[in-house]
Amino acid sequence: MLTRIDHIGIACFDLDATVEFYRATYGFEVFHTETNEEQGIREAMLRINGTDDGGASYLQLLEPTREDSTVAKWLARNGEGVHHIAFGTADVDGEAEQIRGKGIRVLYDEPRIGSMGSRITFLHPKDCHGVLTELVTSAPADGTGEGQGH
Repeated sequence: MLTRIDHIGIACFDLDATVEFYRATYGFEVFHTETNEEQGIREAMLRINGTDDGGASYLQLLEPTREDSTVAKWLARNGEGVHHIAFGTADVDGEAEQIRGKGIRVLYDEPRIGSMGSRITFLHPKDCHGVLTELVTSAPADGTGEGQGH
């Protein structure tokens, strides 16, 4: 079951300038930053609010670190803006399998590691009305296997 909007991914050319825009304009502060070498991105997660399931909702700002990354190619075609939407779930494997059974293409055979140790997979945008959709299971907060906000 999908439990929340986990985050909205926004592609940008300059992560620091974009973070400053969201801080100065809306008061959002950086919750977490990391570089994902596999995906070729540097990112900042800005926490927006907590959610009923104990998780949180974020803006994920994405800056490519190399020209061959998916985000760099997307930016070259589309410019800055919303890249994807991510829904939180307690079971990314089960949710992906259920959605695959409905004829939706799941981009990874097995979920991968995402931001803050989460487990993620993506759904093909052509099967989701043009929206690249991510499914996210947050990393355990306390070692019990129960996730927390992304």
